[in-house]
Amino acid sequence: MNTAATADGLCSFVDASPSPFHVCESVAKVLADNGFTPLDETQPWSAGGRRYVIRGGSIIAWDDSNASGAFRVVGGHTDSPNLRVKQHPNGRVGDLRMVALEPYGGAWLNSWLDRDLGLSGRIAISDGKSLQHKLIHIQAPILRVPQLAIHLSEDRKGVSLDPQRHLNAIIGVGPGPTLFELVAASAEVDPRRIVGWELMTHDLTPSRVVGIDSDLISAPRLDNQGTCYAGLNAFIAALGDQRYVPLLALFDHEEVGSGSDRGAASNFLSTVLERIILARGGSRDDYLQAMAGSACASGDMAHATHPNYPDRHEPAHQIAVNGGPVLKVNQNLRYASDADGEGLFALAAEQAGVPLQRYVHRADLPCGSTIGPITATRTGLTTVDVGAPQLAMHSAREMMGADDVGMYAAALAAFLRPQ
Repeated sequence: MNTAATADGLCSFVDASPSPFHVCESVAKVLADNGFTPLDETQPWSAGGRRYVIRGGSIIAWDDSNASGAFRVVGGHTDSPNLRVKQHPNGRVGDLRMVALEPYGGAWLNSWLDRDLGLSGRIAISDGKSLQHKLIHIQAPILRVPQLAIHLSEDRKGVSLDPQRHLNAIIGVGPGPTLFELVAASAEVDPRRIVGWELMTHDLTPSRVVGIDSDLISAPRLDNQGTCYAGLNAFIAALGDQRYVPLLALFDHEEVGSGSDRGAASNFLSTVLERIILARGGSRDDYLQAMAGSACASGDMAHATHPNYPDRHEPAHQIAVNGGPVLKVNQNLRYASDADGEGLFALAAEQAGVPLQRYVHRADLPCGSTIGPITATRTGLTTVDVGAPQLAMHSAREMMGADDVGMYAAALAAFLRPQ
């Protein structure tokens, strides 16, 4: 099944989406171009059509113009590990103006040092009676966390980073504007009106197709914007006459456990699914029947076999870059895949005409997890965990295969709209 997903398209998507809120904005723009309209959770919903709803840094989109039964869901997450702004961020050490940062998610901390950092996220603005939100995207090198000089380390082998003491960023020398004065100027608001914020740093180096044969992608946030982009393209490709209602669900806060009002552990997905059925005039029993016949592909990037650390991988489960999408299985349910879910995605890959790789984590290393087990627990949907192979996961800058973008999207599209 053809999709419009390309390596260059992924690079553009990532560069436009430095925070979960910007991911939702980027996705919503594509949806609007394809006839989707936004819904408000506080208002009644009508039946049929192409719709989407945003809750903070999470977005769910669906098309029930034709199908009237069960759902096929592609899920993913919009957040990535990074360094985020504390509540009282402004400080000073000597003549240097500092900004206090703290790690979010499982950030590979050393990769954030000595990088030119911008700032993104959202702020809450008060007029004394109500709140408004405004997105922030400062695409300028205003922050930098410097590495310790090798001459000052105890053994010249580096230092163990303390997340409390070693990750604060320099913003300037001598007198000058505070961080929030810069943010307020960017948003064109009075800094005294900013009453809340979710602000995070991002690497300013543009995403690029690299390698001597231009067959690799170097970019930040591939985990998990690789899935957001591929899933969006798969969703658009699957629109039209179909047996199932195609649905794209991208959640915030996966990297910290999904336990929020908009994370995969929230009621966001289950209430949207139920309201779609109710808007058709269906009953609670109709909803439960639809759920029993539905399935979800939980998309999150997968570990490619690292050429410098092959011993860290399961010997019989080598995962190749540009080798096709990855089906992930864990016997202790860190991934939600079971035989039924595995079969559905294997069939999708076959129908899409793309190779399928199967990943198992080493039994003597702790395995990461995804939205898959959480979504399966919350909804009861048959769930399979899948991804595209990448290297340097959770680093400030990651790498994946250029050919894997299209193959991943094609398999997800076939899952949403099986033949």
